[in-house]
Amino acid sequence: MASVLHRKIVYPRTSKYFLSFFLMAMLLSELPLLSAQKLPNSVALTFGAKQLSYATLAENIGSVASGILGLGIKRGERVALYLDKRFETVIAAFGAAHAGAVFVPINPLLKAEQVGHILRDCNVRALVTTRERIEILATTLTQAPDLKHLVSLGGTSLPSGRVACHDWESLLGTSTQRGYRVIDTDMVSILYTSGSTGKPKGVVLSHRNMVAGAESVSSYLENSSDDTLLSALPLSFDAGFSQLTTAFTVGARVVLLNYLLPRDVLNALEKENVTGLTAVPPLWIQLSQLDWNPGITEHLRYIANTGGRMPRETLEKLRSKLPKTKPFLMYGLTEAFRSTYLPPEEVDKRPDSIGKAIPNAEILVLRPDGTECNPDEPGELVHRGALVSMGYWNDAEKTAERFKLIPIGVGGREEGMMIPEVAVFSGDTVRRDADGFLYFIGRQDEMIKTSGYRISPMEIEEALYNTQLIGEVAAFGIPHPVLGHAIVVVATPKTDGNTRADQLLSECRTQLPTYMIPAKIDIRPGPLPRNPNGKIDRKLLASEYLTLFEQSTNK
Repeated sequence: MASVLHRKIVYPRTSKYFLSFFLMAMLLSELPLLSAQKLPNSVALTFGAKQLSYATLAENIGSVASGILGLGIKRGERVALYLDKRFETVIAAFGAAHAGAVFVPINPLLKAEQVGHILRDCNVRALVTTRERIEILATTLTQAPDLKHLVSLGGTSLPSGRVACHDWESLLGTSTQRGYRVIDTDMVSILYTSGSTGKPKGVVLSHRNMVAGAESVSSYLENSSDDTLLSALPLSFDAGFSQLTTAFTVGARVVLLNYLLPRDVLNALEKENVTGLTAVPPLWIQLSQLDWNPGITEHLRYIANTGGRMPRETLEKLRSKLPKTKPFLMYGLTEAFRSTYLPPEEVDKRPDSIGKAIPNAEILVLRPDGTECNPDEPGELVHRGALVSMGYWNDAEKTAERFKLIPIGVGGREEGMMIPEVAVFSGDTVRRDADGFLYFIGRQDEMIKTSGYRISPMEIEEALYNTQLIGEVAAFGIPHPVLGHAIVVVATPKTDGNTRADQLLSECRTQLPTYMIPAKIDIRPGPLPRNPNGKIDRKLLASEYLTLFEQSTNK
């Protein structure tokens, strides 16, 4: 098996002896390579009707790593991937990591201007994409001065001679190259967070971040080599890429899915006998409104939510359709990958909780002065531990806003410790109850400040979901000369299409205090706009209504 793992690339620490007697991953690429050592014939990836074994995946990772080194890509240089989900996307990501480079997955839904920003922002040296996407990016690529190599699936050429063109097959056929020595604190990936009111920020992740995250998540989800995980989220999203790392940690199978409709997800669950599915609330809302084959719950061992709180109504619908399936409610942020989870046995007791810290992490709730909050006192969620990322790429100011030193006497920091420790200050307001369970209140930059009150949009949204009159909803504030913020709600009707704004307003008056009553409720056809990670884009909606407000006041 050593010849399969290292036929195309040789590392001092990944020798046959090392892999045989120290079967614990320290570097990202070792996750699939070690599973290939133990389970060479097991299926690692499924895409459509095709399958890839761990042995073949490992061989291709080694080949692509040598190919990347053959291009002259140096340790730490960036290799961008602008592809939908397919075998080559996975191979390129882990191959770049195996070569000592840094992979940058770009959401395939992004447009040329957004792709261009990422290529320029992190000085991408090589881009892996398809012939069709190259045609779309023709102008953009000429404006990326550090781009030197273009690897195309399907073959192409550029009008400019500045960028060398290569096809994927030639990358696989490169002769053996010796890789750079890499350690677990070296950076391995840059994930760009979606931005509606500004350019996306690149979160820098180390090998340690990603390996520790995979081991932590797979431990509490109790993943094993018998699992089949459905990859429905974008691989450019931390929770999306986590489906790969979590599965590869234990030798499980991942089904890659580029879906158009929520029904496609249900079909894949049934066809592939999926045991684990992780999704974001907007997708769960859509899935909960569909008819599920009762047989799915016989093999779907767990569902997991991330990217925001799942409405209680949605959770109850899903549980009624999946009586044998365990629900895991999770909270995470790209800057620290994953922070908390609520064990399934606690869901009935506290369905609104985001749980407690995941293994190998500590979650603090701090006041602005850095002291710890009392039970049920709102404060900022602060994450410390091995999953804390390396900051924002090339942005010292924003890094300083979020990545700060832990005060002495807080958490595990004692006065005698001389080397400082950096934690992620999330910008999210939470509270911790007397039993240690956390509850999300809202993002500090999304809080609605009206009539002297600070309101979480989720409080209003939850009340409207409870009416069972809507499909999706987003609440936000726009500037108001008297109130500070006026509350605006945008909702989609249920499938019958009969929901009226006055109905919802009446429900709000029944369920909410006066200061939470929306000033405007707008019913529009669904779905509501998403950011590239699939979350409902409150900021985009707010910017639309702010423009309308400014236009009306200027008349």
